Amino acid sequence: MNYSELAPSYIRAIAPYQPGKPISELERELGVTDIVKLASNENPLGASPKAVAAARAALEEISLYPDGNGYAVKAALVARYGVTLDQLVLGNGSNDLLELAACAFLAVGDKAVYSDHAFAVYPLATQAVGATGISVAAKAYGHDLDAMRRAAVAQGAKLIFIANPNNPTGTFLAGDELLTFMRALPATILVVLDEAYNEYLPENCRYDSVSWLAEFPNLLISRTFSKAYGLASLRVGYALGNPQVIDMLNRVRQPFNVSSMAQAAAVAALEDAEFVRRTFDLNLRGMAQLSEGLSKLGLDYIPSFGNFISFHIVNAAWIYRRLLELGVIVRPIGNYGMKDYLRVSIGLESQNCKFLSALKQILGETA
Repeated sequence: MNYSELAPSYIRAIAPYQPGKPISELERELGVTDIVKLASNENPLGASPKAVAAARAALEEISLYPDGNGYAVKAALVARYGVTLDQLVLGNGSNDLLELAACAFLAVGDKAVYSDHAFAVYPLATQAVGATGISVAAKAYGHDLDAMRRAAVAQGAKLIFIANPNNPTGTFLAGDELLTFMRALPATILVVLDEAYNEYLPENCRYDSVSWLAEFPNLLISRTFSKAYGLASLRVGYALGNPQVIDMLNRVRQPFNVSSMAQAAAVAALEDAEFVRRTFDLNLRGMAQLSEGLSKLGLDYIPSFGNFISFHIVNAAWIYRRLLELGVIVRPIGNYGMKDYLRVSIGLESQNCKFLSALKQILGETA
């Protein structure tokens, strides 16, 4: 008997999410050492020492279940954003929150809208509940909000996913564009605004989406501690929204979906503004370094507002493999409909140098 046949057809059709290659896997496969991983948009500074210390202290109570309501984290977020406790839900990373939104608000036959070249979890979360995904053509590799609104209304969609900045393209939607979009959208359509890279936005691009919650009960904002805060391994994210929307997410989430160590680290990370500032400054310098380096190599790239940059290169799959052989892990993004692109995360200056040097060597080999 083929036991996969017991699963619904829409589950069998899912192509599993492919994460960035781990360093240990490359070591096993090719015996390469001195590896630089620039594939998963991780913080090259690591995490705040305060967050690490808090996580270590929480180890003393690992025999106990964590606070299922995440009170300490929520209280810290309430103090920061001026929301109420019932407007917050925690997730096992922001991926968890995206899946919870799909699970709570989509059913078999429902429709969700997202953009071409947007985060791969949107179609996965949609398909996993038997709903139908509608991918709208991108505009300059970013979201075409007008086209997405028209598609959602015309096809009776219940949910729209928007990433800002977008992964993997790094494109950005100005706050006034999003506000205009929300005001033109029927209130019956839930918008999930994924702001995983929000902390990397320069000051002149920042907007206060949290204040919009008072006007838009159909807005759900997801954020994460995995990127700028450097807690990727601990898996902790949060969403802000209308209490009725948050209540539905709480009904489908696992009761202990964020560990005690993750909660303790998140609270400490929120208190370390200096670490986030250093992260932002490093990213700004690294983005300039990689942008200039790619230009010198004659390669086109998509201007990015995240902590990564995607660039066009012929034979991207082969280039990716050669970079692995030289000890540099980047991310192929052919599964995003961008087969001639690679995405590279911003690293330390030395890591960026190693990537650019390896890429230059490879291009010289093919000249």
